[in-house]
Amino acid sequence: MTTATTRTSTLALRLGLAAVAALAVNTAIALAASALDDGGLGIGLAPVAYLPATLAGLLAGAAGWRLIVRRAPRAARALRVIVPAVLVLTWIPDLLLLTVGATAANVVGLMLMHTAVTTAVVTAMRPTLPRA
Repeated sequence: MTTATTRTSTLALRLGLAAVAALAVNTAIALAASALDDGGLGIGLAPVAYLPATLAGLLAGAAGWRLIVRRAPRAARALRVIVPAVLVLTWIPDLLLLTVGATAANVVGLMLMHTAVTTAVVTAMRPTLPRA
């Protein structure tokens, strides 16, 4: 096996493990938020909504990370700014759900789910940063 093949298969394994972890954590968060969402709308807390969204977020985050690492001269520095900024941007639609009747438990649950996916992506992709 070549070094490139080994790196690719290692990255695929890390992303697979990150996906399993993010799906498990998001399931626990959804169950807790649903239990606390007394009479609320429960937007995004059903498995049919959050499971595909978790995988899509993980893949989008990994693709964005990869793009930045390939193009940015100082990728680590850029990612220290971009990752938190994108995470905060993902919270905006969650907060807007408060205007349509979602409960605080629902919104906080969704925000925690976004944080879980972000954490999974960073954990999986951090070894791909070029060494200084």
